[in-house]
Amino acid sequence: MAEPVGIVLVSHSDSLATGLRDMLLQIGAANLPVATAGGTDDGRLGTSYHRIGAAIASVDKGSGVAVLTDLGSAVLTARAVLDDLARTDVILVDSPFVEGAVAAAVIAATGADLATVRSAAEEARDVHKL
Repeated sequence: MAEPVGIVLVSHSDSLATGLRDMLLQIGAANLPVATAGGTDDGRLGTSYHRIGAAIASVDKGSGVAVLTDLGSAVLTARAVLDDLARTDVILVDSPFVEGAVAAAVIAATGADLATVRSAAEEARDVHKL
């Protein structure tokens, strides 16, 4: 079986990203490649180009990487990183942060390909809570 798709969680808050990562590893699989890029390089709220790049590199096992973000400027910073990487197998996913990440992790843990992981995360947008 191929290596699972990597997942990167980009948040303005390191605590938020780390907490979501912990949840994904419990829901998905303990060996699922999930990394966080939360906060700035000096520990404040915000995003970091460097942290996003390092997180992508740490989960890139050859099957692609899905990058999920929380808020607007996280999208902008992640886009800058992906533009500089210029790789088709590292993608920014347009999904809700928590629900999309859970769906991506569950599907990635099955060995699904990057397109299927992306689709599962994006479909989470349409799941109603009530």
